[in-house]
Amino acid sequence: MPLTHALTFPVRSYECDIYGHVNQANYLRYMQEAALFASSSVGYDDAAYEKMGTIWFIRELEIEYQNSYRFGDQVAVNTWVGDFRRVRSRRFYDLLHATTGQVAAKASADWIYLNRETQLPAQISDEMVAAFAPNPADRVEATARREKFPDVPPVPPGAFTMTRRVEWRDIDMAQHVNHANYLTFMEECAVQAAAARGWPFARMWEAGFGIMARKHRIEYRMQARLGDELNVTTFLAEPRRSTVVRHFTVTRASDNALIARAKSQFMCVDVVNSALMRFPPLFVEDFADSIAENA
Repeated sequence: MPLTHALTFPVRSYECDIYGHVNQANYLRYMQEAALFASSSVGYDDAAYEKMGTIWFIRELEIEYQNSYRFGDQVAVNTWVGDFRRVRSRRFYDLLHATTGQVAAKASADWIYLNRETQLPAQISDEMVAAFAPNPADRVEATARREKFPDVPPVPPGAFTMTRRVEWRDIDMAQHVNHANYLTFMEECAVQAAAARGWPFARMWEAGFGIMARKHRIEYRMQARLGDELNVTTFLAEPRRSTVVRHFTVTRASDNALIARAKSQFMCVDVVNSALMRFPPLFVEDFADSIAENA
């Protein structure tokens, strides 16, 4: 078994969203804290990385939500390193209800090791590999290529774009937008897109349904920094009875550089019993021109 680290968090009230559940982006924050704890526990805390002149950044992340947390719950995060490459490593996460053991989410993150000054990839040392995987049998050198990020279908005419300037609150210790905040940007873009089609939250709530995240796959391509103006664009694909895919792209307004992108699946949920339900026909009609044709 790979070396697994566990960290438990109490759910704070300010981490919950309008549905009373832990907001989807906060799962990513739990994961980040657990990864930092796991690294520190084997001798690689932030001071050690600063001394070596290196840092880890997330390149790609996948998460699937299976159950929800609420205020007062305890979040248990188990994390372990799954493989090593020359400059990259994949870390896995299980997020559990600490009291019941019920799985709330499963996730993985592909981390890239960088030189702090040049921001170029740095080679992972044998000593670091041995620290994270003291059992030689767990020191997996991944030879298979990572699965390519899914192709994005042609953007439909009804795609929605939100403009967002990077603010002080969005920046972390690495002086760029924290990776969890991109998911917050995307969530806000989806909310605005629905409102622009005549479906603000209040109308959906009155109609008895809500839209909740099922899974995300996010690719981080570049870093956004304080003051950057970002365009967040979203549209739909692969509509089903109770689920739909929403694509997102985050680009820098000044040069249209791709900062991040995501393929996410959302569910239509009955707000009374949290059961899956069919999207209301009128709701589907109102989004017709924002669904990718080849989906």
